Amino acid sequence: MSTEQYDAVIVGAGFGGMGSAIQLNRLGYDKIAILDREDDLGGTWHVNRYPGLTVDVPSTTYSYRFEPNPYWSRLYAPGSELKTYAEHVADKYDLRRYMRFNTVVDGARWDDDAQEWLVSLSDGQTLHTRFLILATGYLCQPKKPDIPGIESFTGTVLHAQEWDHSYSLAGKRAAIIGTGSTGVQLIPKLAEDASELTVYQRTPIWVMPKLDFGFGPRAQRLFAKVPATQRMLRVSSDLFMDIMVTLAMWRFRQFRPVNRIAAAIGRLHRFAAIRDRDLRRKLTPSYDFGCKRPTLSNVYYRTFNKPHVHLETAGIDRIEPDGIVATDGTKRVIDTLVLATGFDVWESNLPAIEVIGREGRDLGKWWRENRFQAYEGLTVPLFPNMLSQASPYAWVGMSWFDTVEYQMRHMERLFGEMQRTGARTFEVTEEANARFLDRMLTLLDDSVFLLGNCANSRSYWFNSSGEAPLFRPTTVRQAVKEQQHFPLSDYALA
Repeated sequence: MSTEQYDAVIVGAGFGGMGSAIQLNRLGYDKIAILDREDDLGGTWHVNRYPGLTVDVPSTTYSYRFEPNPYWSRLYAPGSELKTYAEHVADKYDLRRYMRFNTVVDGARWDDDAQEWLVSLSDGQTLHTRFLILATGYLCQPKKPDIPGIESFTGTVLHAQEWDHSYSLAGKRAAIIGTGSTGVQLIPKLAEDASELTVYQRTPIWVMPKLDFGFGPRAQRLFAKVPATQRMLRVSSDLFMDIMVTLAMWRFRQFRPVNRIAAAIGRLHRFAAIRDRDLRRKLTPSYDFGCKRPTLSNVYYRTFNKPHVHLETAGIDRIEPDGIVATDGTKRVIDTLVLATGFDVWESNLPAIEVIGREGRDLGKWWRENRFQAYEGLTVPLFPNMLSQASPYAWVGMSWFDTVEYQMRHMERLFGEMQRTGARTFEVTEEANARFLDRMLTLLDDSVFLLGNCANSRSYWFNSSGEAPLFRPTTVRQAVKEQQHFPLSDYALA
């Protein structure tokens, strides 16, 4: 039984957790523990190592504004460079000294008498901390498909989040389940090696053309020596992403034509790549653009023109020891099964661990019984001194860094006020939380989620109740600005 005392315990060593640690350091807190169940830092960019992994947001935007990286090799950098960038951030800001890997957090409970959080680890230790920060991300719990017979398969199973690079698909008959953004990146790579590749698609995805280009040594030297040049490129990518998301998704009622134009670009991209009308029909989404996360690729559609690549849309009835049987009775004999079935956002995540606040309130249970909600996407009533980064209405824009950095601004103002007044605890008021939730719901009334045709999207952006409480339906600029102006009276400080 440990009695270690911390200023803050951060659960998760990805970009969110590192951003929080950097802000805590700036505020003068140094007794910090960053806990992660994996064996190294980087979060999803450490876990995901599958072939073809890249960012689907421009690298200039997918990075901290305060720590630009002049050495991206491309506008859409490969995943290995994100891992390298994470290591650079950890080293530059001296964050490794806080990190504990291979450390599983079972749960956390608020001790009202001691005014601190008790964080329970799977090895039996209990850490005591003044502040608790949940930085586990939205996509931290891989979803394994519940398909009859999957355990009976005698071939090799490869998970996108647990890729085995020592295994060669050369000459193999392979099948992949899943055509989300991970599948879109994986499938062209699998087709390069496998002798036969069958793609099992449940829901088509909107795939947009990818305007990608490399940054050669000359451009990298320019970015390093004259940072303003890279900032100009970032302003362009930031502005484009923010405008498109805002108009096509959040202001769907007022700017429906923008959504239609985006969909038309996707249709034209598909038409240019695939001339087979029946195949094109199978790859065409039956829901509006923006209902489900779109992705970018210039090679995904063209892969299906290859004679050894097959698209199955009938659905899977069962998996047998040597292959997959579709619902129409057809069977594909395979050697290798690739699972790209995404993440479980709603059942085993939000929150990723058990969290018990004041009056015994269980965060996960309370969210599911009283709607998903969090003030400014960060704090929850009856959970003092707790920040939850991957929370309802937190995700703004398309880059996770936009969310992390506006939350860092919130921390700066909130913790600064605590230090000014000498308070030991903060807790958002019920009134402030309810007001914020009402505002988010009102804004969503204009969104594609409420007004568009999303019924067939099967998007992880929707929970089992049909609500879409992940996103903060505002511009990134507005989210950042509000962190400078939220009423400090929205928090009870003591």
